[in-house]
Amino acid sequence: MLTVMSDAAAPREENRAPEVEVLISADRIAARVSELGAQISHDYQNRPLRLVGVLKGAFVFLADLLRSMNHPDVTLDFLGVATYGNASQTSGEVRVTKDLDQSIEGLDVLVVEDILDTGVTFHYLMTALRNRKPASLRTVTLLDKPSRRIRPVQADYVGFSIPDAFVVGYGLDFAQRYRELPYIGVLKT
Repeated sequence: MLTVMSDAAAPREENRAPEVEVLISADRIAARVSELGAQISHDYQNRPLRLVGVLKGAFVFLADLLRSMNHPDVTLDFLGVATYGNASQTSGEVRVTKDLDQSIEGLDVLVVEDILDTGVTFHYLMTALRNRKPASLRTVTLLDKPSRRIRPVQADYVGFSIPDAFVVGYGLDFAQRYRELPYIGVLKT
């Protein structure tokens, strides 16, 4: 049986994880994702588009972005990478944990990322995907943290620029926790 909670009965964002301080509310995320979906739909009108979600962090963003798009010819694939493990600092080594299921050769491809941080993973992914000869290769990231950039990279579409803080929620995790939070928050140390 499906139970529907009214807004009054729903837990408040701020109370869902007391060790996480809200940085970007669920409402702000929803509004920005809707704007990104409209812009991407416009930019790729009349062109088939393959979205490639980077697992695991981007899955929530990808789902909401896809639902916000008004595009009749979108297909999906996923690529899994790991650089953090259970730490809050990247190891600097990129490990592919899941490869694409289908070829992207000759396709317009939009890589969907959760966060652009140091640029190490992003640079690795873009190089690897360019070698697969897509017709075009662009990126959208929910979060951009330019102050931590090691590699000179940038996304084509950015949801929010954020300060140098370790963030969780809306698909982003710390040791596989906090992905379920409907907002982006800073993990208090």
